[in-house]
Amino acid sequence: MSQETVIDVDNLNVRYDQFHAVKDLTFRVQRGELYALIGTNGAGKTSTLEVVEGHRASSSGTVTIFGEDPRNRKAVRPRMGIMLQDSGFSADLSAMETVTLIGRLTGREDQPGRVLDVVGLTTKADTRVSALSGGEKRRLDFATAIYGSPELIILDEPTTGLDVQSRDDLWGVVDRLREDGSTIVLTTHYLEEAQQRADRIGLMHEGAFRMQGTVAELTRTLPGTISFTLAHDAPPLPLQSSLAANGRHLIETDSLQQDLHALLAWAQVNSTELRDLDAGPTRLDDVFRSIARN
Repeated sequence: MSQETVIDVDNLNVRYDQFHAVKDLTFRVQRGELYALIGTNGAGKTSTLEVVEGHRASSSGTVTIFGEDPRNRKAVRPRMGIMLQDSGFSADLSAMETVTLIGRLTGREDQPGRVLDVVGLTTKADTRVSALSGGEKRRLDFATAIYGSPELIILDEPTTGLDVQSRDDLWGVVDRLREDGSTIVLTTHYLEEAQQRADRIGLMHEGAFRMQGTVAELTRTLPGTISFTLAHDAPPLPLQSSLAANGRHLIETDSLQQDLHALLAWAQVNSTELRDLDAGPTRLDDVFRSIARN
């Protein structure tokens, strides 16, 4: 991954009258990176993206894309593809006409038929937008974002409304674009997508970053867990645990491997079965819940 900065956000603030939606937000996205911007409802993600996309002016702070003001559409739009949550395409245009129109408006060059094939809409090329299913419309949104294989692609909730196979197909296309050097900015409510795919994540709450870093850096902020059930006559555990309402023992630990080894050794010595044993580091959704509570 290159150290060239594609997106540079410095002390961004967005206000709507008295409401302070985004507060002193600073982050950078490097070329070739997949950066996930996630957060609680009303956290300020949409306002942040609107400024990055050039659709909204900031109240203060600076934002540049490829070193340019994102509102300089002539300089930025040919290099950037955007998949909005709802693109609002004309219902009377066909899928082919829609993709062709977006290509002309953005100044990116490609073959509309090729792009429709990539997203699995070849058989729907002559179908009007109004006749497409929800999932097909979402794939058309994706097609317009990747038209011309832009250097920067912003994906706002890209897999909402897609079935499992369509999600897998979309991520396969994203992987190939990244291999060719595209930079991806992602927002999603499917936290497992961010955990599996993001190089770095910014976690927003109430307009500001609460955490920012790699998945490993974020999940290390909370202890790992070991959970299991025991027979009622089992000897005392070697580690401090809590007992949940469903009868499962829970051990929280900052030394997962060491404590799991000690627990397994104890079970072996005492001929005790650790039933339904589950152990692992903190998941991203646990970190997400922790910032939502604070």
